[in-house]
Amino acid sequence: MAPSPASSHAFVRPNAGRIRRSAAAALAGLTAVALLSACSYGSKAADSGSGGSADPASATGASGAKLSSPTVKIGYFANLTHGTALVGLQEGILQKELGATQIKTQVFNAGPAEIEALNAGSIDIGWIGPSPAINGYTKSDGKSLKIIGGSASGGVKLVVNPEKISSLDDLRGKKIATPQLGNTQDVALLNYLARKGFKVDAASGSGDVSVVRTDNKVTPDAYRQGSIDGAWVPEPTASKLVTLGAKVLLNEKDVWPDKKFVITNLIVSQKFLKEHPDVVEAVLRGSVNTNAFIKANPDKAKADANEAIKKEAGNALEPAVLDPAWADIDFLDDPLAGTLQAEADHAVTAGLLKKPNLNGIYDLTLLNKVLAAKGQAPVADAGLGAK
Repeated sequence: MAPSPASSHAFVRPNAGRIRRSAAAALAGLTAVALLSACSYGSKAADSGSGGSADPASATGASGAKLSSPTVKIGYFANLTHGTALVGLQEGILQKELGATQIKTQVFNAGPAEIEALNAGSIDIGWIGPSPAINGYTKSDGKSLKIIGGSASGGVKLVVNPEKISSLDDLRGKKIATPQLGNTQDVALLNYLARKGFKVDAASGSGDVSVVRTDNKVTPDAYRQGSIDGAWVPEPTASKLVTLGAKVLLNEKDVWPDKKFVITNLIVSQKFLKEHPDVVEAVLRGSVNTNAFIKANPDKAKADANEAIKKEAGNALEPAVLDPAWADIDFLDDPLAGTLQAEADHAVTAGLLKKPNLNGIYDLTLLNKVLAAKGQAPVADAGLGAK
C-alpha cells in the first residue's frame, strides 16, 4: 500500500517468464512499488545529504547514547505516501534522533530499484511499498530485509470518466489504468473485478474489463486523450485526474476492514539491523515522532511534504491536487501486517505470485520498544515475526 511515475508496489512472480516478457517494455523505465509505488508524481532518482536543521556536531543521538555508525543511508520516494520520510527530513526530526550519525539519502522512482540498492548496501533503511518488500524478502529466501515499522495507509482511489461510467456496473468493456503490472493497485483492481464477477487475464489485462498498465506520469494525459476511461491509482495521481473532470467511483479504503491497508512501510537490511540496532532504533524514534508531528500539525506537515517534493521533483503539487490527496492518507506506526498478508493472497489469486512464505518478514521488536517508552500499545506482526 507504492509509491514515482510508476508505483513501487509490484508483485513479480519468480520464474514467471511470460509475465516478465509482456511487462518488460512497459516497465523499462522502472528502476521500487509507490505509489505515491508506488506512487509519486514526477519524482526522480537522486543522492543527497541529510535534510533538516539538527546540530551535526552532537556526539550522541537524542536518547543520549553514542550511536554505533557514523552514517545511515536512507531511501524513499518523493511522493505523498512517503510523507513520514519527507516531513521527518524536512523538519530535522530524524536527524535530531540520530545526533552525529549523518543521514545520507537516496530518492527512488520505483520499488525494485530500492530493493536492489538495499541488497547492494547502497542504502540501509528505506520507506517502500508492500509489494517490493514481499518480493525482496521472498526472492532472497528471507535473508535480505525486515519490515520494522509502518508509515502510511490509504491514498488509493478508482476514478472514472463520469460521461462513460456512472456506477461499478458500467465497468464492463471499459479501459481502466493501473500503474504497473502486478503492482499493489494492479492486484487490488484484479482482485476487486474478480469478486464482482468480471473475468480478466492477469498477464495481458484483457477481458470483461481492459486493465491498461500505464505509468502514473502519463496517466493524466491518457485520460485527457480518452485512451482510458478511468484508473485505480494512488495519490496524488487520483486527485490530478479529478482536476481533469474525473470522479471518484471508489475509495480503496472502503473495501478493507477498518478502512486501513498498508501502502508504505519501513524496511531495513538484516545486516545493518544486526550490526547497528541502536541506529535503527533511532530512525524508528524519528519515524514515530514524525508521525506524531504530522497528526498534531497537519497543515505544516503537508507544506513540508510539498516543499520536499518540489526540491526532489522540481515541481510542487497544486492545492487542488495536494489538499485532497494529503487528506486521504493516514500516517501511522502500525505496519498493518494482516493487510500485507491479504495483499499477497490477492496476488496469488490473480496468478501474479506463487504462495509466498512470509514467516519472519517482520521484526517489530525495536518499534515496540520505542512505543513502550512513549506509553503506547505494541503493534502486532500477524504471526509473521518468527521464522
